[in-house]
Amino acid sequence: MPLNCIIIDDDEACRVLLEQLISQVDSLKHTGSFENGRQAINAFKNSDTHLIFLDVEMPEMSGLDMLAKLEIKPMVILTTSHKEYALDSYEHEIVDYLVKPITLPRFLKAVSKAERHFENLFLGNGGTDRNYFFIRKDSVIHKVPVTDVQWIEAMGDYVTVHTKEKKYILHSTLRTIESKLPADKFVRVHRSYIVQLNNINTVEDTSIYIGENAIPLGALYKSNFLKRLGILG
Repeated sequence: MPLNCIIIDDDEACRVLLEQLISQVDSLKHTGSFENGRQAINAFKNSDTHLIFLDVEMPEMSGLDMLAKLEIKPMVILTTSHKEYALDSYEHEIVDYLVKPITLPRFLKAVSKAERHFENLFLGNGGTDRNYFFIRKDSVIHKVPVTDVQWIEAMGDYVTVHTKEKKYILHSTLRTIESKLPADKFVRVHRSYIVQLNNINTVEDTSIYIGENAIPLGALYKSNFLKRLGILG
């Protein structure tokens, strides 16, 4: 499954070069090129972008300033003419950086890092502070904000991830999924259910309500669940 990637660079020659390099890698799919960060921010609203090739120095808004405005941050490979920007990669969780002029061997090395990083992030990573997951549905990999996940339900050899607008059915176990979830946001409430604490509306004796959906609260999980709620009074 190729990674959807975009290019953001005010230099047309660099955009063309990156498009050519991307076309030589089967694991990448070029989905757009932009001259500046403002154009790209608008594009993010209706896209599943996994990877950005991002120029640092651009007029009006730098690449790093643009990243700061994104609520959901894809993986990023910086493209820059100045090696000193490599230090910024540690502050912004950048996968890698490419110093211009970009060569094919160095480009492939950066892409390889992105692929490994993507696999580590697939469906989250236990204890991570990232605000999104990657979830595969059919032949498409979707980027799903953590806040959109309402509950997760085990059904035999499958797990269904229920979000605010749709659901994703995965061939996995609830234990495997649980190990990859942020522990401060999700809690096991039944042998077949995990819920996100922030999306709970009300709790009754043996039921948890998320909207109008009733999730069973198992006796073995109830004590830990109530502690996690931090009930006042």
